[in-house]
Amino acid sequence: MIKDSLSRKIFIAINTLFLTLVTALCITPLIHLLAVSFSSNQYAAAGVVGLWPRGFTFEAYSFLSERSSFMTAFMVSVQRVLLGASINMTLTVLTAYPLSRENKQFRARTVYVWFFAITMFFGGGLVPTYLVVNMTGIGNTMWALVLPGALNVWHMVMMLNFFRGIPRSLEEAAQLDGASHLRVLFWIYLPLSLPSLATILLFTTVGHWNSWFDGFLYLNSPRKYPLQSYLATLIMNPALLSNTAFLTPEEIERLSSISAKSLRVAQIFLGALPIMCVYPFLQRYFIKGIVLGSVKE
Repeated sequence: MIKDSLSRKIFIAINTLFLTLVTALCITPLIHLLAVSFSSNQYAAAGVVGLWPRGFTFEAYSFLSERSSFMTAFMVSVQRVLLGASINMTLTVLTAYPLSRENKQFRARTVYVWFFAITMFFGGGLVPTYLVVNMTGIGNTMWALVLPGALNVWHMVMMLNFFRGIPRSLEEAAQLDGASHLRVLFWIYLPLSLPSLATILLFTTVGHWNSWFDGFLYLNSPRKYPLQSYLATLIMNPALLSNTAFLTPEEIERLSSISAKSLRVAQIFLGALPIMCVYPFLQRYFIKGIVLGSVKE
């Protein structure tokens, strides 16, 4: 064992202190906002809430859980994530596998590689994309949110490089036993690619859940907005939250006892909660998937 020198001990202490401060700077605002969401109207409106709720109440979350517009937008986002992630993962795997072959196995490989590489650096632009989506008849539908970005080329490249890192001897042994390409893919490559699959699934899920601009772009009715588009609308126009034209008399009475700030913060936390719940289960694959999928050995 090599004993740490005094200079290294000082470095570790300073480094630990620095990272602790950075972590505190990142977490403290979130704790403050969470405290505001659980605070009563008089304290939240007065701006006297610190890192601990004052006048603790669940009223903001209870009001949102009973409000149909918020829950509708929440369910639209859930549907988008389930549909979009399924399509993304399927196309990524089915595209990466043949492109991971050698040229002698897949003669048109170079043509497809160049085809996908061009899309990584050049795009048609916002207006042509909007016209294509609407002229294909998927405008103002869920498909407009999931099909334009159905295949992420960066994710495909990551998956491709991971497939290339798997020993060819496993594939050759399976083919000698009569296994087809699909059997090799689903019984050998995919079980060995869990780190890369989990990483891509995390990226895809977060991307679909946090996307908000395409909801404004492709959907004509606010009732079809995903959650992030709905929240962006309220942030840009907070008056909509307290617009009594869209509230029942009971909701108007309850809203008078809830701070608008508490409601906005509560919606933000509810919007982030699903990702916060999913991330810990995929975190152990995250670093390994990026490292093994980004470098070809």
